Amino acid sequence: MRQLEITGAGAVRWSEAAAPGLQGDGEALVRPLAVAMCDLDAVFLSGTIPVGEPFPLGHECVGEVIEVGDAVRDFVPGDVVVVPFQISCGACVACAAGRTGSCEAVPRGSAYGMQPFGGDWGGALADVIRIPFADAMLVPLGDGLDPVAVASVADNVPDGYRAVAAPLAQAPGAEVLVVGGSARSVGLYAAACAKALGAERVVYADAEPGQLERAAALGVEPVEVPRGEDGAPAWPLKFGRFPITVDASGDHGGLHAALRSTAPDGACTSVAIYFEQTTPMPLLEMYTRGCTLHTGRCHARALIPEVLALIGDGRLDPALVTSAVVGFDDAEAALAEPPTKLILVP
Repeated sequence: MRQLEITGAGAVRWSEAAAPGLQGDGEALVRPLAVAMCDLDAVFLSGTIPVGEPFPLGHECVGEVIEVGDAVRDFVPGDVVVVPFQISCGACVACAAGRTGSCEAVPRGSAYGMQPFGGDWGGALADVIRIPFADAMLVPLGDGLDPVAVASVADNVPDGYRAVAAPLAQAPGAEVLVVGGSARSVGLYAAACAKALGAERVVYADAEPGQLERAAALGVEPVEVPRGEDGAPAWPLKFGRFPITVDASGDHGGLHAALRSTAPDGACTSVAIYFEQTTPMPLLEMYTRGCTLHTGRCHARALIPEVLALIGDGRLDPALVTSAVVGFDDAEAALAEPPTKLILVP
């Protein structure tokens, strides 16, 4: 079969690889129908994380089941499913508690398409991918949903959803601020989910005009962040006071602006990844206001059904964030400079 490998900054190639087969009775094989490029893929492609050995790319996938093991009970060939990007068994203590991103049955961080961090599970930009715990991992797409429109439900949409869903459940209708940046699509999905969940006001701040245009299309309030003489965002001290804030900036100034904009006893979730060993924090201000900061990988499998329900009800349309849809054959050119949310189809 063919699979797409990343070879360096802005560089990918199609290569031939042995097609995976079933390695146990509880496994399934899936043929990708639509693969979305994640914000972390863009980090790899930008060269921020140097690529040593080439590895298979892609981990946001909707596909068709083509083969199942004898012990698989919930799926049959022909089913269209969401493939969560993380590997999870569904039976360990962590999975049973809904912490599927911390599955105890596999090495920590196990995931498709990010071999340096997630192990050698292959990538979704391939003819076939192997699902080791089919009944636990796979999620039926549901009637009437377009695989291309919802491909990012495997990772980035739940990542944005978790940043606002739990806080809004505790404070229904609360105002939400999203500070955009390196987590480009996750920040937009967070804003869209906040609106879908009934936030009274949703503000999306960013320095990129294209991101602000997408935020406006989502029906949220865009706020432009000016750039300094060095071209970097000139973050304000704060954007006001919001009970719920989301940091998608990946920038110390953006993180501080989000934290300082969090209202007393409010919650800030950072969905960005900070690759430095140390990240300064305004801890005294957070202490005096009782600000809660949450960061960490989302537990995608546990959240996917909730996200699909929002989409099925017509309250959330992830396709509004999609920048382009291209065929697998055009992947090499499209990934040289990937847009905010690129969807690839066979």
